[in-house]
Amino acid sequence: MSQVNSRRLFLKGAIGSGALAAGIGKAGAIEAAFPPPGMSVEESHLLGPGPGVALLSRNENPYGPAPSALKMIEYAGRKGAYYAGDEAYTTLTGMIAEKNGVDADQVVLTTGSGEALCAIALIYGQNGPIVAPRLFWDTTALYAANLGMATIERVPLTDGMEVDLPAIEAKVSEATGLVQLCNPNNPTGLVSGPDTIKPAVKRMAAKTTVLVDEAYIELADDPEGTSCVDLVREGHDVIIARTFSKIYGMAGIRVGYTISSAETAQKIRSTAMSWIAGTGIAAAIGCYNDEAFLTMSKGKVVEGRQMVQETVAALGLTALPSQTNFVYFKSGRPANEVRGAMNEKKISVRGQYMDYADWTRVSMGKLEDVTRFCKALPEVIGA
Repeated sequence: MSQVNSRRLFLKGAIGSGALAAGIGKAGAIEAAFPPPGMSVEESHLLGPGPGVALLSRNENPYGPAPSALKMIEYAGRKGAYYAGDEAYTTLTGMIAEKNGVDADQVVLTTGSGEALCAIALIYGQNGPIVAPRLFWDTTALYAANLGMATIERVPLTDGMEVDLPAIEAKVSEATGLVQLCNPNNPTGLVSGPDTIKPAVKRMAAKTTVLVDEAYIELADDPEGTSCVDLVREGHDVIIARTFSKIYGMAGIRVGYTISSAETAQKIRSTAMSWIAGTGIAAAIGCYNDEAFLTMSKGKVVEGRQMVQETVAALGLTALPSQTNFVYFKSGRPANEVRGAMNEKKISVRGQYMDYADWTRVSMGKLEDVTRFCKALPEVIGA
């Protein structure tokens, strides 16, 4: 089962449970309400990590959803947890448009940015190859490729594991279906700075559509300066994809969006395959401009990231300078072995990506879980 499809299946059961949990007022009542009848205690991890597990294999904010989002989920649940009405869609698209200096018809809301990215791959993958870095979040491009509706032309990273924008640009022609970038990139965590990415995207967009997946943009050192959304405002053939799954901590609630020209937005809107639950739209409205929560969350992520990077450096290992909520590091031991050894300590990290066998990705969970990882790493690598 693909990651995208499994997330959609998860949504069917998760939204109702999320609304119920948010509506329980007393502290500790959530734990008291689960497991439901017929579910054993051992199965309660279906609603999150198992007991005592440090979940550092996923890039969602462990401090979310924000209280402002939970309050709106409770409100939506009490209203009946319907599909979102036109007014709710209009409200959220208007908020996003205003914040990004575009018109509302340039914003498309989808069930997580994954759905939008799949739709884009289906639309443009038929026109020619999708040119992308060798290592990027490719699940949605593969969705179209696995259906025989796209091919992916991967361009090697630089020796420093950076996205090689000059090499990508050299591959692009009017026969290219789409250029897909992820900035900051996943799983490397590296950022292509504004002085590098914006001129390259602008030149490539003169030949074909350029998609910039900005799932982690809020975690970049300079989000506004790094984002390519200003290229959309200038009228270039660029699509920006963003999500509420990362810093907003709403991965299981499934809300994402794109920003593009109105014409491109209509193509994406007509290809998307489902409707966002009213609880999801409500949560997004509640937290989109919650700067206090975003500042707190980013501070926690940066603190955890520094802990990991200092631990890796003290062990004489190599870590890439991340501007996301994860660190990609070279441990000197196969990544799948590191994952297995960490699993024995109830610490979950990511295993191998493609043939990058000795690189491990660790995500920033709660600080106490990051501390567990930092203490376990010397033993795991035999230092």
